[in-house]
Amino acid sequence: MFNVTTKSIQWGDETLTLETGKVARQADGTVIATLGETSVMANVTYAKEQKPGQDFFPLTVHYQEKYYAAGKVPGGFFKREARPSEKETLTARLIDRPIRPLFVDGFKNEVLVMCTVLSHDLVNDADIVAMIAASAALTISGVPFRGPIAGARVGFVDGDYVLNPSVDDMDMLRNNPDQRLDLIVAGTKDAVMMVESEAYELTEDEMLGAVTFAHQQIQPVIDLIVSLAEETAKEPFDFTPPDYSEIADRVKTLGETQMREAFAIQDKQARSAAIEAAIDAVKDQLTEEELEDTNLWPAFKKLEADILRGDIIKTGTRIDGRDTKTVRPIVSETGLLPRTHGSALFTRGETQALAVTTLGTGDDEQIIDALHGTSRSNFLLHYNFPPYSVGEVGRVGSPGRREIGHGKLAWRALQAVLPAATDFPYTIRVVSEITESNGSSSMASVCGGSLSMMDAGVPLKAPVAGVAMGLILEQDGSYAILTDILGDEDHLGDMDFKVAGTEKGITSLQMDIKVAGITPEIMAEALSQARDGRLHILGEMGKALSEASDFSVHAPRIETMTVPTDKIREVIGSGGKVIREIVETSGAKVDINDDGVIKIASPDGESIKKAYDMIYSIVAEPEEGQVYNGKVVKIVDFGAFVNFFGKRDGLVHVSQIANRRLNHPSDVLKEGQEVKVKLLGFDDRGKVRLSMKVVDQETGAEITPEEASED
Repeated sequence: MFNVTTKSIQWGDETLTLETGKVARQADGTVIATLGETSVMANVTYAKEQKPGQDFFPLTVHYQEKYYAAGKVPGGFFKREARPSEKETLTARLIDRPIRPLFVDGFKNEVLVMCTVLSHDLVNDADIVAMIAASAALTISGVPFRGPIAGARVGFVDGDYVLNPSVDDMDMLRNNPDQRLDLIVAGTKDAVMMVESEAYELTEDEMLGAVTFAHQQIQPVIDLIVSLAEETAKEPFDFTPPDYSEIADRVKTLGETQMREAFAIQDKQARSAAIEAAIDAVKDQLTEEELEDTNLWPAFKKLEADILRGDIIKTGTRIDGRDTKTVRPIVSETGLLPRTHGSALFTRGETQALAVTTLGTGDDEQIIDALHGTSRSNFLLHYNFPPYSVGEVGRVGSPGRREIGHGKLAWRALQAVLPAATDFPYTIRVVSEITESNGSSSMASVCGGSLSMMDAGVPLKAPVAGVAMGLILEQDGSYAILTDILGDEDHLGDMDFKVAGTEKGITSLQMDIKVAGITPEIMAEALSQARDGRLHILGEMGKALSEASDFSVHAPRIETMTVPTDKIREVIGSGGKVIREIVETSGAKVDINDDGVIKIASPDGESIKKAYDMIYSIVAEPEEGQVYNGKVVKIVDFGAFVNFFGKRDGLVHVSQIANRRLNHPSDVLKEGQEVKVKLLGFDDRGKVRLSMKVVDQETGAEITPEEASED
């Protein structure tokens, strides 16, 4: 009934297995990839005909984590997997980015790739396994795909690169000083196609070494996929790339002059309008048959690319007049918004980000429910890209894949320089509102986010800046590396290479390549040129702010204290009664975790002190020989009981009340009276022994025996 094919290799410390032929046999290609005990099923289906009038490649990639894979039940009311989590969205992008450029040019049939996590061993992350499964499924499906690709994760410990480190090693990297890198690389046999990383001030050489190491390590995986395809691949889909040279030549003849004039305009809005006018002018001269040609739009794009790319290669001058290494003019401002905790406006040419920082308490931390467990994050970065930022109208809805991906890139770049939670016990939320965009708004978010956090008083280890690099690579091997690319250069170029970091090193690297053949030499040159650009931007940012400002008067103050874990129950009280009383009495916000770390937050320092003292009185133990303020709670014949330490009472014997004989304690005391007492010690049964007569009731100073005898 089944025609199962299985291929396996030893990859690093685990066995990697690819299997096809048993499950989902009606899909065009299905592969289950297993690393350790983590298994992901990838299914590929594609339309056998192109939709009429289709002028783009409709590739959709989904990545789904099923909670049953880790033996868990989903949280929430419905107890069912719902909309994609941030991890699922980011992983879908990781798979999409390296495979999209490898489909044959001109192929516009709809393609669906679905990756489903079936089993998770909590050691091997499923994202790399999903990428490998998707590549294998595409390779055997018959779709015109110029793969396969493979991916690997790389760590960096004590100067050594580590292949596929465990989930625990990569979790909350900021709290693990031994791990300095979380790098994902995808590539073909001959070239690197995609890089995504979170780093801790690595040098350019260390980062390039990590990319090279990963590319070497994926070679056996690519061979494994090829071996599987040799036995199981379906007949290649009968597809011949369209020959649109005739319509392309016609468009070039009619529109090259006007299009060149349009690309000579440096202002983005005016240039875009001129390009549209040039396109309309060409259309006016075309026949009805030519206007209906589905390759008309690719012909226009080819003309635009030839003009932009050719001029840069020939002259070294870009469409906005810059050379290949110059960064656009930068203006940085901080403290724009009076009631926010921190704000910054970062403008680079026609790209602008308004970044706002809010400081919260432990209650504001994000709870992350993942297959490998529940965790909390005290750093959030949200990126918004409204239509007006590019002068367009459009639908405004919930964040899409682009917003989530760009926000995560900026998050990775900035989290490496955050202070430890023990030193700065705040939840930090940065929101980047893109108000203008013409190239690399994610890197503007990094720069603006760094400035806004410093404006809020966050003691960053160092400022962070980011720059986007581009590449024009021609078939004859000539190339140009571009610093601080424009939107058109990104769209019509061959590489999008984003590098963020401090003066010391790289904190994040993201690379997407649209062509095969990027050599290590080109990559090294791009990293070096990016470093120069990054240092220039840091210098411009420093004109506005170079270190943390005074703490915002509108932000809550937080003080931390640690109590023994066996005292947590006493602080909380039955049903939360005690901690509610502390909050109501002091006016401060109190948060306590399972480790006994308590955060007390309030804009009012007196409220924090009152809450601190109340908690301290519950968890601390009275010290023998210390003087305490107390209140008489009960008078008896043999003395008085005094509440002197939180809820702790002690006995002042009648002989210890005054330096004279008393007929009854009520001669000098009454219930509710405030007194000062010294803790003499504890009797054999643990009862507290207090004394009033050895303490000056006015000043609280101890009375020496000589002073007592004089009295």
